[in-house]
Amino acid sequence: MNSATLWWDNETEGLRYIDQTLLPGRYTVVECRTVKRLATAIQRLEIRGAPALGVAGAYGIALATRACRKTDLTGFFAEVLKDAEVLRTTRPTAINLGWGIDRVITKIAPLEDIASVRRVALEEAETIAREDTASCHAIGTHGAALFPDTCTILTHCNAGALACSSWGTALGVIRSAVTSGKQVKVIACETRPLLQGARLTAWELARDGIDVTVITDSTAAHLMRRGMIDAVIVGADRITCDAVFNKIGTYMHAVCARHHNIPFYAAAPLSTFDTRHNEKEVTIEERGREEITMMGDRVVVPDAAQVKNYAFDATPMDMVTAIITDHGVIRPPVSTGSILSLKNTQ
Repeated sequence: MNSATLWWDNETEGLRYIDQTLLPGRYTVVECRTVKRLATAIQRLEIRGAPALGVAGAYGIALATRACRKTDLTGFFAEVLKDAEVLRTTRPTAINLGWGIDRVITKIAPLEDIASVRRVALEEAETIAREDTASCHAIGTHGAALFPDTCTILTHCNAGALACSSWGTALGVIRSAVTSGKQVKVIACETRPLLQGARLTAWELARDGIDVTVITDSTAAHLMRRGMIDAVIVGADRITCDAVFNKIGTYMHAVCARHHNIPFYAAAPLSTFDTRHNEKEVTIEERGREEITMMGDRVVVPDAAQVKNYAFDATPMDMVTAIITDHGVIRPPVSTGSILSLKNTQ
């Protein structure tokens, strides 16, 4: 089994990825050769997780340069940029998607022939994928030091290898802690409505032989009150100076952790930071009704009932103990200056 979540196939000139919607029942690798198919994969959450979306966005531009049949450079770039916007709008809250897209576009913009554009676009996407793996391992190293030698950690949603190119952010910290010899048990919240914790986090950790127990989201506070949780660690889809945006339900865990004096950590690369906006300026993605109203083929919500299906929430920065990044640990308050300072020290 390929250890990566998504990767480029040189033989088919396309992207391959693990379809996360089918786990844990089926491990299926999908071949993707068009931007339209990639956009569908991102919207359907076949590919998901902030760092993985950054890598997917980068590979998406490589796909766009290969699919375009324009022979004049101006028309070629116009078509590629059009495809870029199709990808960019698939997930409005996750900042890494646009970051990956823009990084490749910036790299190819000065080039003066189509062959070079295609070659450099793929090279940059491959570089981003390699850097993401290295970034996750660095996050793991910085974060593992924060855990006691024996501990039980609560996590929400999936911030593991499936959410990145490999290794993971929040789960990367857990993996690194276990690799260093620490005795770590994991409590994975199921993460309604799509059960990324139950389906994906538990699958990853169980496959790696890491002690994992799945609970309903509403059980977390009960375990905290009973002293059964030593720390909470989550990933992030966007981090502004005033808030951490992550899977819906994260804020609830932060509130409970604060009440019970339990450290609350977020793990993310610096590419997830958004220094241009504050919490109120970020669009919270709302997803389809059927994610809540259906369980498989069974209807579980009456047709006459309305549904609100927010994909993310925002946790105020003053409720976060620390943010574990690939360049070190940031403790609130967070400012643009502190982010740049951390980046420049490496």
